[in-house]
Amino acid sequence: KSFFMSLRVVTLVLLLFVLLLLLLILFQDHRGALSLPIFSPLASMAGFERRPVWMERVQVHWLPCSWWSVRGLPALPEKSNGYIKVECMGGLNQLRRDLCDGVGIARLLNATLLLPHFEVAAYWNDSSGFADIFDVDFFIHQMDGFLNVVKELPANLVSKQPVFIDCPKKNIPFDYIDAILPSLLLHQVIILRPAASQRSDRYPMFAKAARCQACYQAVRLAKHLEQEAEYILGKIPRPFLALHLRFEPDMIAYSRCMYDSLSNGSLKLIKAARDGREPFSGDLAVAWRRRGKCPLTPKETAFIFHALHIPLDMPIYLAAGDELLEREPFLSMYTNIYTKNTLLDKEIMQKVQGNSKAALDYYVSLNSDIYIASYFGNMDKMVAAMRALKGNWKTLVLNRRAFAEAGLRGLNDADLALHVWQTHQEAFISGRGLALPDCFCLNNTDEN
Repeated sequence: KSFFMSLRVVTLVLLLFVLLLLLLILFQDHRGALSLPIFSPLASMAGFERRPVWMERVQVHWLPCSWWSVRGLPALPEKSNGYIKVECMGGLNQLRRDLCDGVGIARLLNATLLLPHFEVAAYWNDSSGFADIFDVDFFIHQMDGFLNVVKELPANLVSKQPVFIDCPKKNIPFDYIDAILPSLLLHQVIILRPAASQRSDRYPMFAKAARCQACYQAVRLAKHLEQEAEYILGKIPRPFLALHLRFEPDMIAYSRCMYDSLSNGSLKLIKAARDGREPFSGDLAVAWRRRGKCPLTPKETAFIFHALHIPLDMPIYLAAGDELLEREPFLSMYTNIYTKNTLLDKEIMQKVQGNSKAALDYYVSLNSDIYIASYFGNMDKMVAAMRALKGNWKTLVLNRRAFAEAGLRGLNDADLALHVWQTHQEAFISGRGLALPDCFCLNNTDEN
């Protein structure tokens, strides 16, 4: 009898040992490298409902805030304090951002806005003026009641030399009323570059409303650019997805992130763009990546697309610059790709440079059925806001932070894919992760 009791104990111990071993294997901790082996097939995701995340019901919408309307705003003062011309610099969406800020400043100072000046941008190979990109008459008309806008100075001020004011770019306190209004009153005509650190949410309501109106209701592309963009839209089968894919040498250099699986050609271009900004290493590099500061590679973007159950034959308009690196892994998985370069004649593309190219991508992205951004930059913020204004909620920003954190925890293949899908599903339904500028407010809804 004691023999059988001992045998039962030994058997029980062995069973517990096997069970413990299985649990350890199942939940083992894969810690370590930043380079993740993540591109195995996803067919092993048994019981995982496979449908695109945008088929989920949106519960929260971003809508224009109730105070953003000419109704209820104070009337424009009869007398202006002077004329302001805003000097805008950078790519298309940086120019637009500076224009929006300039409108808010002009209304804050009770000034009249001269059509802004677009600084010649050597980096973007572009010398376009405001009228080359945007519809001037439409802009002036849409700003009626919010801000007075003129194309030229009155005759008595045409010969007057404007005073240039370069607002500080550092994150220091800066007040336009104290710093600029005296010069405006004295000289009557000033040119300024908006300060990057200015808090527009501290504007009075009438200035905030003017800024919002300029950004989202008054800016429309020039007719010739809209025609080219409409031609592109007509060539892409519906429904289609527009992807703003970012992975250029300058942004990688600026991020100070290290990538150890890129081609030698890409690494050389990134190194040349670093300009003394060496990548972080060790624990700092891991912490930086964990915070979602590192741009997704096209290969990682392809994995996330697959995890989100985006069909491999989905028509995709690739809104990307000529400098995009490492595009092959994405293009080898998603092959139904359209670009402005492949859809427009070479003769037309030779005439379209710099910001005009970006304008085509912007317009197609705005009017796509689904819009996805791999990085939430200036264009993405503008496109997301404009799509919300049009009632198009199928907009998604890929979550770099959630992806990095899951990878650093050791999730791979199907487990990582499931985590990615669940994270983006929650963000899409709740509106979280798509925080729009301060012109928009959250609105709960039960509608699709």
